Amino acid sequence: MRMKIASFNINGIKARIGALSDWLSEAEPDVALLQEIKSVDEGFPRAHFEDMGYHVETHGQKSFNGVAILSRRPLEDVRRGLPGDAEDEQARWIEATVMGAATAIRVCGLYLPNGNPAPGPKYDYKLAWMDRLHAHAQALLNTEEPVVMGGDYNIIPQDMDAKRPEAWAEDALARPESRAAFRRIVNLGFTDAFRARQQGPGHYTFWDYQAGAWNRDDGIRIDHFLLNPQAADLMSDCAIDKEVRAREKPSDHVPIWIKLEA
Repeated sequence: MRMKIASFNINGIKARIGALSDWLSEAEPDVALLQEIKSVDEGFPRAHFEDMGYHVETHGQKSFNGVAILSRRPLEDVRRGLPGDAEDEQARWIEATVMGAATAIRVCGLYLPNGNPAPGPKYDYKLAWMDRLHAHAQALLNTEEPVVMGGDYNIIPQDMDAKRPEAWAEDALARPESRAAFRRIVNLGFTDAFRARQQGPGHYTFWDYQAGAWNRDDGIRIDHFLLNPQAADLMSDCAIDKEVRAREKPSDHVPIWIKLEA
C-alpha cells in the first residue's frame, strides 16, 4: 500500500486556507507536513481539516513560525519541539508515528531557521539549530524504524538548486557553513529524496513574491525530504507540485511529496 507524504510551507493558515484545502482535495496526501502556519494552536482551523478527514496536530506560536501535521491515519507518540535547547521557544519541529498497511513511519515536520542577516545572531541560531538537528537525526537513526524528515530547510544544497546561484552566495541559505551543516546531516545516512529521483538544475520549491521571480522562474530548492535507509528503501516516487505557485493567493513555496510502499 502506498503512503503519500507531502510537505508544504503555506505562509500563513489564515491567508492560505482556501489554497491549501483545494490542493489537499486534489493531491490527496495521506500525511501533510505544514510549515509557517503563523497561528497559535487554539487559533488553527482544526475542525475544518477534521471535516476533510484529517487528524490534526499542531505546534504553533503567535504570528510567525509554527508547524503542523495533517494525517488521514491516526498519529501516535506526537512530540513537539526539537530536543537540545530547553530555552528555545520557536515552534519549528513536530514529529509523530503513522501506521501504514504494514509499517510504522516516523514522520518529522520541520521549519529550519532562515538565518539572515549572516553573519549575526540569527545565523548563529540557525547553525546551532542544525547542530541540534544533527544530534536528533542520529537518535532517530538509532531507532532503526523508517524515518522521514520533511519541511522547509531554508538550505540551497548546491548551486544547481538556484536559478541564479551567484545571487545567493552570501545568503544564509547558501553560505558554506550552512551547506556543510546540511551535508553533515545527510552524511549520517539520509537520502535527499528528490535528488534520488531527479538530477540536474531547474527544480525549485520557492519563488519570491518580489521582482517577478515566478514569471522568470527565478527559484530555489529549499524544501526537502531526508529519508533514513529504512524509509529510502520504501520510496517509490518524489515530486514537486510546481503548478500550485501559479494559482490565486499562492504561498511563495509549493508542495513536495514522496510515496512510500508502506
